[in-house]
Amino acid sequence: MQDQWPRSARFDAPRIVEALAAEHGIRLTIDGPCPGGEVGAAYVRWPDGRRSVLNSGSPHAGPLLDLARAAGLPAPRYELVTELGGTTVIVQQRLPGAPPTTVDDDLVDQLAGFNDRCAGLLAGRPDLPAPGLFLTTDGPGFCLHEPLAAHSPRSARLLERIHEIGATTPPVTGDDLVHLDFHPGNTLVENGHLTGVIDWDGAARGDRHFDLVTLAFNLTGSGTPHLAGRLHDRLAHLDEDRRRSYWAHMSLRQVDWSIRHHDDQTVNHWLTVAESGFA
Repeated sequence: MQDQWPRSARFDAPRIVEALAAEHGIRLTIDGPCPGGEVGAAYVRWPDGRRSVLNSGSPHAGPLLDLARAAGLPAPRYELVTELGGTTVIVQQRLPGAPPTTVDDDLVDQLAGFNDRCAGLLAGRPDLPAPGLFLTTDGPGFCLHEPLAAHSPRSARLLERIHEIGATTPPVTGDDLVHLDFHPGNTLVENGHLTGVIDWDGAARGDRHFDLVTLAFNLTGSGTPHLAGRLHDRLAHLDEDRRRSYWAHMSLRQVDWSIRHHDDQTVNHWLTVAESGFA
C-alpha cells in the first residue's frame, strides 16, 4: 500500500556535506546519525572542533528560536542556513543531553512547564502566520487525505470524522510560540533535567495548547496514556471543539504518515489512538 503514495526521503547527510564543501567552501565532518526521527539528521563537526547538528528544514524558525532563547528556553541557535538544490540546509547548535530513554511523570511535568513559558512570546508579531490544521485540504507533504480515503473502511471513517470537524473549525489563533511536533522524541535530557527542545521546523504563532494535545496524543500512542493524564488540568479549560480539532489534526497527520511509510500493524495502532480521542 505504501508504494501508492509519495514518501518523504531520508536525509542524505554525506551528499549534503559534499555539496556544502563544493558549492560554499563549508567543510564539515560527519560524527554520525542523530537518534530517532523519521527523516533523519546528523551530528557534524566544524574544522575548529565545534559540534553541531545538520538537517534540512525551514529558515523561518531561526528568528523564533532567538525569541525562545531570549525568554530562557533551551532551544538551539541556527548557525548556518543555506540553499542547496532546492533544499534548505540548516546547521544548528548542538545542545547538551540526549533523547530520553524513558518518559516519566517528572519529564511530562517539565514539558508542560516549558509549554507554559511559550505563552505570549509572539505577541506583537501579527506578520507571522498561524499554523494550518489541514482538516479539509492536504498539507504540504503531510496530512494527505487520499491515503486515509483509500487505505481501509476504518481509515475512511476516520477521515469522514476529520472532515466533519474541519467544516466547523475556526482558524487557529493566539500569540504563543507553538512547536507543532512537541513530544519526548524531540527533547534532550541530562541527569533528569530537560536541556533542550529540538526539531522546530514547523514552529509557528498560535495556541500553545496545540502542543499539549500533540504531547497527549504521543503519550497515548507510546503506551503511557496515564502520563497524558498529567496534562488534564492544563487542558481542562480548552474549548472542546478546539481540543477536538487539534486531536483531528494529529490523527490525520499520524495515520497518513503511517500509511505511507509503515506497515498495517502500525497504521491500525495509530487508528486506535486516533479513535480514542473521539470517544
